[in-house]
Amino acid sequence: MELIHSLPRSPSRSALPTQANAITRVDIAVFDGFALPEVAAIIEIFQKANSLIAAQRSGGARYEVSLLSAAGGRIGSSSSVFVWTENVASHRGTNDTHLLFIAGGVGVQEASRDERLSIWLRRRHPFSEIVHPLAEGRSLLQAAGLPSRYCPLLPDGNETRGLYPARPLHEAPGAVCTALRVVEEDLGPEVAEQVGESIAPLHKTHFSSSVTPGAELQVSEKIMASARWLEANIDRPISIDDAAQIAAMSERNFLRRFKSEIGMTPSDYLLRARLNISCRMLVESRLPVDKIARRCGIGSGGQLSKLFRKYLSTTPTDYRLGKEVGALPDSVS
Repeated sequence: MELIHSLPRSPSRSALPTQANAITRVDIAVFDGFALPEVAAIIEIFQKANSLIAAQRSGGARYEVSLLSAAGGRIGSSSSVFVWTENVASHRGTNDTHLLFIAGGVGVQEASRDERLSIWLRRRHPFSEIVHPLAEGRSLLQAAGLPSRYCPLLPDGNETRGLYPARPLHEAPGAVCTALRVVEEDLGPEVAEQVGESIAPLHKTHFSSSVTPGAELQVSEKIMASARWLEANIDRPISIDDAAQIAAMSERNFLRRFKSEIGMTPSDYLLRARLNISCRMLVESRLPVDKIARRCGIGSGGQLSKLFRKYLSTTPTDYRLGKEVGALPDSVS
């Protein structure tokens, strides 16, 4: 079944008056094996917006974020990080604005067979202003027979600088861009820009493992799913056979297709993803280099140092110091 990308039946959010005490409920459906990074980014955006608005204006939080699963309780991500969730059966809608995000990840096929999730999605869908699946999360909507409903475009000239680059009309917006767009329409461009700047380091490193937006149209869904799975599992040992199974291909065919469509081998893609997250952690945390290396699946601080010397002609410690004083560029050509 082809998914229809429909817009909200209501007018654009920016056309509606913002009430100081209005609450927007952000519901995020997850399942065992969901991909954590983009879900975490969405949560961070709305929580950062809450913090900024509390500091600048009187009143409580503007956004209330809920993680929901079929049975509730402890749910494991594909990165082996666990989160606590509410049971969809006990989750009640309100008269407040609801936004619905649906996680992607390797566990989506099993989750799409869970009737409890499908029933809840059918019940929640008509009352959600935005219904935004993340990557493989489209399968959950398809299983429930439901369309996506993305955030309407802002009027021309009202784009926040660099926070969400323009996309072709036939291309779905990214979930992070949608979350920032919601914040802008609710709280204004200044708050949205501050939130965007606070998460910008997540995208400004020497190594970019993600496929460029223009290339995504040429990459098949199976190969894209395997690439996202590699990024979501950088912290654990990964075999090519594991990634090939995600793409439902033989190892030989998977290697050929991945190199042809992505432009590099799965091993090179995984290495770039690991170096990307290590750069981010060096800048955004004070963790020791050895611990960062282990969390990025690289093994040891010594091995990470070898990779930094090879690809960046510096050491992790010097990279961290250089970023602190602004001596290193955000990206390489």
